[in-house]
Amino acid sequence: MGKEPVTADIADFGSRVAEYCREIETYLCRKNDGHLIRVTGPSFDLVAGWATQGVPLKVACAGIDRCFERYYRKGPRRRPVKIDFCEADVLDVFDEWRRAVGISLQSPGVSPQSPSPQSPSPRHSLPAHLERVVLRLSEARARGTLDSAFDPLIDRAAAELEAARTKTAGVRGQARQELIARLASLDAELLQQARALLDSPTRTALSNEVEESLAPFRAGMAPESLARARHSALDALVRERFRLPRIDFDHE
Repeated sequence: MGKEPVTADIADFGSRVAEYCREIETYLCRKNDGHLIRVTGPSFDLVAGWATQGVPLKVACAGIDRCFERYYRKGPRRRPVKIDFCEADVLDVFDEWRRAVGISLQSPGVSPQSPSPQSPSPRHSLPAHLERVVLRLSEARARGTLDSAFDPLIDRAAAELEAARTKTAGVRGQARQELIARLASLDAELLQQARALLDSPTRTALSNEVEESLAPFRAGMAPESLARARHSALDALVRERFRLPRIDFDHE
């Protein structure tokens, strides 16, 4: 009798992993223009490992997107992409999500083999970051992906970023720290405005999604850390919903 709840929990977990793999298979099929690439055998074990590590489904899909974007840049595709080829990108995006949310590498369910950020890479340079943000804001405006309510803030942010971009190569010491703090302030302002545009049902749906994505990590987190993670995870979903670029700069 005492083992029945444990058995039920294992069965439930197995069911959730199987559903996760089916969702990934369906998404991969769409990305491959309808070509059915089965997630079975070693591929199933790979994707099941993502589920066990706690990789949120949307994060995994974002990693798959990144893999396909690189594939498209190489020219016309010759054959469907298998899920195995997406592993590095999925784990990279998961690592970025963990950093943004504030989940440490030591959190339960996180594989020690997951990539760990060490020294900053060239993509983390401040000039490159500013150039990328200015470009993405311009693209979002041109495509009409941002609500017109963002226009005044975007105009101001774009002007500040462009001014900073022209002189950032010579910014050092205290001036650099002040610029990074300003970027964080602009990013927070952008997110605050985006949150204000959410209706009640959307807020509830996003909050439920946050709880689901953090479920594998909650047991090993202090209450303060969990609260910060919830806030950061919601910010990430809001950013995704409005397709907002990340203005703040991760200089660690």
